[in-house]
Amino acid sequence: MKRRDFLQAVAATFGTATIGVAGAAQAQSLAGAQIRMIVPFPPGGPTDIVARPLAQMLGDAAKATIVVDNRGGAGGSVGASVVAKAAADGRTILMGTVGTHAINPTLYKTPAYDAEKEFTPIALVAMAPVAVVVNAESPVKTLAELVAAAKKDPGKLTFGTAGSGTPGHLTGEMFRRAAGIDLLHVPYKGSAPAVTDLLGSQLGLMFDPLQSVLSHVQAGKLRALAISSKSRASVLPDVPTIAESGFAGFETTAWWGVFAPAGVPAPIADQLAADIERVVRSADFRGKLESLGVVPVALTRNAFADFQKAELAKWGQAVRDSGARVD
Repeated sequence: MKRRDFLQAVAATFGTATIGVAGAAQAQSLAGAQIRMIVPFPPGGPTDIVARPLAQMLGDAAKATIVVDNRGGAGGSVGASVVAKAAADGRTILMGTVGTHAINPTLYKTPAYDAEKEFTPIALVAMAPVAVVVNAESPVKTLAELVAAAKKDPGKLTFGTAGSGTPGHLTGEMFRRAAGIDLLHVPYKGSAPAVTDLLGSQLGLMFDPLQSVLSHVQAGKLRALAISSKSRASVLPDVPTIAESGFAGFETTAWWGVFAPAGVPAPIADQLAADIERVVRSADFRGKLESLGVVPVALTRNAFADFQKAELAKWGQAVRDSGARVD
């Protein structure tokens, strides 16, 4: 499948999930099992916010007990490695991310796992755009004004992110190249301290997943200039996309999906995928995420595998272009 055709199939990224999942397993069942969901980041972060409601509702759908196990470290690599080495029986699954399964394989000089060969893609769960935000007191009110300001003083406009190699950083680098401007990257250890400095006008702007800055935008403390997804976000309908703002074809998204170890029997993988799809399509799950700027998305297992391959290529190139590297 060509990447363009595939992305068109996911054109409803920020609408509703559209693609069905194969029928549930006939020969094997996880009913009554205890399933450990590894979340490769600390509690309370963006990945945890997606994982916990999914775990609760998936337990009900699968008639199993889902235990969330936060294993943070090395940009998600620590937790992902645990799942890569786990028994391939469906009892250990990973809440994977764009970081663990599209960025880290290129970002890390010596990856701790093979993001394709050591995992079975089960289901895409949700996506969120990266937002371009400035302090509400900033004179910059549009993306065009931001570009003009950067061209006026090359290299002086600072942009903060949650760290080198994160979706925000790489989106910023891709935008910098697309706009032909020079921005000074200021990496932080997480979104929170960067947002604090932006609120205090110690940064010029930020590129950060929408859910991390949405409350400040809604409170009038930050101004969103644009978002990186193909379509506008329902929670900020008046904020244009980067593509709409003069950069046709520009698109990046943070995403979350469930992976199991390589070699999980197809009936078990199919059952998990079908149960996750039911959760993702439910009004309850959508209600918990959409208000945060995160949109549930369902794909077939094969389509999710194709999506991951396309994302590996896209973000891998972004990492190489940025020069970001972790030893």
